[in-house]
Amino acid sequence: MKNIQTTLDKAAVGVSFLCVAHCLLIPVVIVIIPTVVSAMLSDEVFHKVLILFVLPTSILALIMGWQKHKAWSVILLGAIGLLIITLAALYGHDIVGEAGEKWATIIGSIVIALSHYKNQKLCRNE
Repeated sequence: MKNIQTTLDKAAVGVSFLCVAHCLLIPVVIVIIPTVVSAMLSDEVFHKVLILFVLPTSILALIMGWQKHKAWSVILLGAIGLLIITLAALYGHDIVGEAGEKWATIIGSIVIALSHYKNQKLCRNE
């Protein structure tokens, strides 16, 4: 059980940083290969698909960790991050524009990564 939770925490951190990399690298890629990017890496689609991986991975890892350490602060931090990236993916572009959506996604991803880091750290201490 411990190995699964640790693996999920690491996967969730990786996926969170994939969001950050996407937001920071896509503008560069758009300049370099505009036709490929516009056809295959639409921000709207990418963010919605990524949410399908981030949500279950993060929720499962955080719950498994909470069962060991009972630290609600980790769950709350993770929930805040997940809420931020979900709202950014679904409504960000319409509400805060493209730049606001990217910043919300970056901030939410960092918050999620921090929650998984804390989750992992507390689980190691148990």
